[in-house]
Amino acid sequence: MSAKQNKVIITCAITGSIHTPSMSPYLPISPDEIAEASIGAAKAGAAIVHLHARMPDGRPTQDPEVFKQFLPRIKAGSNVVLNLTTGGAPTMPIEERLQPALRLKPEVASLNMGSMNFGLYEMIPRVKEWRNDWEKPYLEGSEDRIFKNTFKDIAYILQSCSENATRFEIECYDIGHLYTAAHFLDRGLIKPPLLIQSVFGIRGGIGPHPEDVMHMKRTGDRLFGDQYLWSVLGGGRNQMYIATQSAVMGGNVRVGLEDSLWLGKGQLAKTNADQVAKIRRILEELGLEVASADDARAMLQLKGGSSVNF
Repeated sequence: MSAKQNKVIITCAITGSIHTPSMSPYLPISPDEIAEASIGAAKAGAAIVHLHARMPDGRPTQDPEVFKQFLPRIKAGSNVVLNLTTGGAPTMPIEERLQPALRLKPEVASLNMGSMNFGLYEMIPRVKEWRNDWEKPYLEGSEDRIFKNTFKDIAYILQSCSENATRFEIECYDIGHLYTAAHFLDRGLIKPPLLIQSVFGIRGGIGPHPEDVMHMKRTGDRLFGDQYLWSVLGGGRNQMYIATQSAVMGGNVRVGLEDSLWLGKGQLAKTNADQVAKIRRILEELGLEVASADDARAMLQLKGGSSVNF
C-alpha cells in the first residue's frame, strides 16, 4: 500500500464544527465563504475538500439545502473531490447527520468509527470576546457530552448510502476504531480500497505523540494490508508535524481550518489555501509528488464528479 505510493493526497477540511466564529475572523461561515475557501484550497493543491455547513451565526447545520448553496459553485469552479460530513456536530442525532450524504450522493463522505468523549471545553479561555450566544454553551457542554457513533449508527449510515456508490473517509480517533472499521469490512458494509483517516490530538482520542502515529500505522497495516490508503490529521498545533510524519511514512495528509486555525506559532491562518500551500511545500521539499483530484479518484476508485446529486 503506502510503501509503493508515490503521490500524496492532500485533503483540506474547510470549516467543521470544532471551532466557533469567535476563535478566528478567518473561519469560513457563509456559503460564499465556504465556496471561495474550497476553490482556493483546490488551486493550492488539495485533491479533496471535506465540507461542513453553517448557519449565518456560525452554528453547524446538516440541512442539505444549505450544502446546495455552495456545492454546485465548488463543482463549477474546480475539479476537486467533494467530501461531505456525516459527523455534523456531536449535538445532532444520527438521522440529521446522515442527510447531506444520503440525499446529495457525494463521491466521498466522512464516517466516524466510534462513540467517544470529544472535549472542546479547553478552548474557552482562549476566546476574549464571544460573537454569538450559542458558542460558549456549545463548548462548555462538551465536558459532559458523548459523541455518539454506535455500531448500529455506523451500520445505519452505511446501509442507507449503499446505493450511492459513495466512498467513506473512515475517521479513526483511536486504535479501537481501526478494529471497528475491520469489523465492517468483514461484514461487507465497507469495501476496499478504504480511506482511513487517523485523527490525533483531540481530547478523548489518541494523543499526538510520534509513537501514537506509528502505532496507528502499524495497526492499520496489520488489519488492512494493501486494502487501504492511510491519511492523518493533527488537531491544533499538531497539524503540520503529524502530516509531515505521515508523508514520510508513506501516508496522505489532511489540513484545514476545521482541524487547526494556525499557520505557525501564534499566527492564525488567513485561508485554508495557506495551510494547503504550506504542507505542499513541505511535501515537495521531501521529494514527494502531490496527487491531483483525478489521481485521488483513481487511487480511491471513486465514482466521479458527474455521478453526484448536486
